[in-house]
Amino acid sequence: MRRSWKIGAGSALGILLLLSVASLAFGASLDEERQAYKAQVEPICKQNRQANERVLKGVKKNIKLKLAGTQFAKAAVALKKARTQLLAVSQPPADSARLAKWLGYIKTETELFERVAQKLKAGDKAKAQRMAIQLTSTVNKANNTVLPYEFNYCRVQTSQFI
Repeated sequence: MRRSWKIGAGSALGILLLLSVASLAFGASLDEERQAYKAQVEPICKQNRQANERVLKGVKKNIKLKLAGTQFAKAAVALKKARTQLLAVSQPPADSARLAKWLGYIKTETELFERVAQKLKAGDKAKAQRMAIQLTSTVNKANNTVLPYEFNYCRVQTSQFI
């Protein structure tokens, strides 16, 4: 014998209400996790930004390519150090894929800083400029990946150095 299940309007409304409350609770929990993560990583990014501002000061106006290359190399070292510190921070499980992608972009940024530095030290301004464009694109992708976090210091602004 076959049973037919019927859900009354009240039961359906109850199920929808339960699902809505659960999704709100999950959203609030994720927001709290994001805020906690942000509170941990922003000081790391602030320290990196301050180091880069100091190291890259005047790099756009610098006509001595070797000196500009040295500035970019120092910025790469600072970013690599910051990335290592960022990797050590525990991440919200719901955002692990997003944050892994972001940290991957930061790794690429570090590599591009190093390559720009090499090209500048070698006197190859044209290739350094092309790589700087790639660096800008990568920075924008990284920034867009973590938009929900509303970072201040962890959002890079390439206008400072390119």
